[in-house]
Amino acid sequence: MRRFCTAKPINQMRIHLKTLGCRLNEAELETWSRDFESRGHQITPRLADADLVVVNTCAVTGEAVRKSRKLLNRAQRHNPRSKLVVSGCYATLNPNENVRSLGVDLVVDNRDKERLVEIATRELDLHAMPEQATTPGESSLLSHGRQRAFIKIQDGCRYQCTFCIVTVARGEERSRPIDQVVAEINDRVQQGFHEVVLTGVHIGGYGSDTGSDLYQLIRAVLERTAIQRLRLGAVEPWDLPENFWDLFENPRLMPHLHLPIQSGADSVLKRMARRCKNDEFQRLAEQARRRVPDINLTTDIIVGFPGETDQEWQQTLAFVEQIGFGHLHIFAYSPRPGTRAALLPDPVPRDVIRQRSEALHQLGERLKQQTLKRFSGRCFPVLVESAPADPASGWSGYTPNFLRVSIPLLPGSDLENQVVDVRLQQLTDAGDALTATLEQETRF
Repeated sequence: MRRFCTAKPINQMRIHLKTLGCRLNEAELETWSRDFESRGHQITPRLADADLVVVNTCAVTGEAVRKSRKLLNRAQRHNPRSKLVVSGCYATLNPNENVRSLGVDLVVDNRDKERLVEIATRELDLHAMPEQATTPGESSLLSHGRQRAFIKIQDGCRYQCTFCIVTVARGEERSRPIDQVVAEINDRVQQGFHEVVLTGVHIGGYGSDTGSDLYQLIRAVLERTAIQRLRLGAVEPWDLPENFWDLFENPRLMPHLHLPIQSGADSVLKRMARRCKNDEFQRLAEQARRRVPDINLTTDIIVGFPGETDQEWQQTLAFVEQIGFGHLHIFAYSPRPGTRAALLPDPVPRDVIRQRSEALHQLGERLKQQTLKRFSGRCFPVLVESAPADPASGWSGYTPNFLRVSIPLLPGSDLENQVVDVRLQQLTDAGDALTATLEQETRF
């Protein structure tokens, strides 16, 4: 339980945190939550109750920019008395616009994100009494229904894919020291987390600036922490370290990889300045499935990149089906000012992009269902998530290879944030998960 005085301590602020975009943004939000609490402030899930609202914005697509602006407008409209602090890629790329038109009190550039709480405390005079903070070792994230912690291991990217604005917004690669990452994960274990996700802009490039690499980091985490389940965020299908597959011999490293390919046509990949051709990706997928039993491979696809012909689009559909991805993240291309792709000729008409996106969604759903059905009848440990809002929906969680599972709600059972053994059954009515039954022996 969380412990607070009945009266609000002097200068204690109620902080509401919101984020858009990638898992890296999620990891940064978690760090800010912990830092605010350590300074005596209270994290609140209700926007209307907040004295201070912090928004971590995104600019990866035009839609992300629109959502970022909408979120800032909503914060101002529903709680005009609160102070508003903004960071993230959209805020970094458009700092003057935020301050002028959206009522922002403070913009924190991506380069200063790790010091956001320190900067906000100084600039906005947010001083409280630390002894009134959450009891040491507790986590507001768990109390807010979060069972998976995101750990930021690096920031920035040294590559320049022509469609990517994140390189501009995030800057050069910067890796966190291994000891620092290990200490943060051990802290999460003490707080009651069973699973963490290592995330960053280009985690395959971890250590490029420090003489280390992703292999050394993962090995250190597995050897020096007791985290039960370790996941990787998106990993570009290049720069994987030597002996990478050996790491999966430890069952605590979850057999799921999100490997963004972006297109199934090499000619499109060349215009994107991607560093992995499709035959190389296919060999990588074959190696993954040969070395890691039950691994689930998922990916990103950009639809309607400038100049994408019907032939190139058919190559993408064929490639996606050939690999047999377990899930697709599908992005309709939108030009981002400041990127080289925004200057390319032959834009694809919006109605064509919509048609292609719909076709890819249908293919993705079929492949996902094929993946789910392949594991029907198998037993897996599942990390159960927060209590269901609707009892009819039951408990839900994920297998090690990131298959979503639905477990019936049994009278008197409390499975939240527990790892339980289940037997997978059949597709749910929605077709995006598997039903499951509890095995007699459960593991916590």
